[in-house]
Amino acid sequence: MYAITIPEPGGPEALVWAEVPDPVPGEGEVLVEVVSGAVNRADVLQRQGFYNPPPGASPYPGLECAGRIAALGPGVTGWAVGDAVCALLSGGGYAEKVAVPVGQLLPVPDGVDLATAAALPEVAATVWSNVFMIAHLRPGETLLVHGGSSGIGTMAIQLAKAVGARVAVTAGSPQKLAACAELGADILIDYREQDFVEELAKATDGAGADVILDIVGAKYLERNVKALAVNGRLAIIGLQGGVKGELNLAALLNKRAAVTATSLRGRPLGEKAAIVAAVREHVWPLIADGVVRPVVDRTVLMRDAAEAHRVLESSAHIGKVLLLTSEA
Repeated sequence: MYAITIPEPGGPEALVWAEVPDPVPGEGEVLVEVVSGAVNRADVLQRQGFYNPPPGASPYPGLECAGRIAALGPGVTGWAVGDAVCALLSGGGYAEKVAVPVGQLLPVPDGVDLATAAALPEVAATVWSNVFMIAHLRPGETLLVHGGSSGIGTMAIQLAKAVGARVAVTAGSPQKLAACAELGADILIDYREQDFVEELAKATDGAGADVILDIVGAKYLERNVKALAVNGRLAIIGLQGGVKGELNLAALLNKRAAVTATSLRGRPLGEKAAIVAAVREHVWPLIADGVVRPVVDRTVLMRDAAEAHRVLESSAHIGKVLLLTSEA
């Protein structure tokens, strides 16, 4: 098969489409013939040499894919060769085939075509696990999403609105904010022109956000705590603004607030399987009913993954960038 390899870390040109051995599904795994994959910030970090795959994972980038089951490994039940699936991966999505633990498989939701389904597993699992399983966003509460027009952001807006929450977003242009509004965002903040702490306070009569989903990290830590409501929950899922920040514990105590930080890729198989099962139970029906939809900015041939990485790094996209294994 062919896969995107990274012979040496570097810029987008470090991604090389090369012939590699086919993966073999092990105990409790299936082999998926990949139709499409999706690009995530973690893939960029891996390409740069900053985010190696967990032990035992595929060396190729790609944290989600969609395709058809080509073979079943030992001990697999409940799935059949030919089934249309999408999957959460620890790596290997930038390839024509990938071995997937059965607990990380999802059926393609009703109403979504096979190629587009690759836009769903990583964002759905990240948002559901952080915003709902950990931060327990409830109806009537306010969620602040940093990077509202990203793949994560577009999913977070829709899921929060589906459960009856109010949604505030930050984004870097009127076009991106308009896209967030179309998805249901109530409070639109241009982080280049406005201070999100001030704008959120105005919009909530000083109450702040009950839950904040943050991809920035250190750069926003102090301001995020200021923006939290009493009993607020800050969920950090990214470090685009640095890894070390100062946390005012007195402010946190006064608000009886909590800060959590999680990543998905390195979690044990059992934890990933539990998250995927929760996504299938709670998110997939919303997609089938048309309440939530995948947001895709563009598709690029997988062999041209370097171009897709340039798009992601330029932040010119809204939603997900997908990689197709063929033009068909």
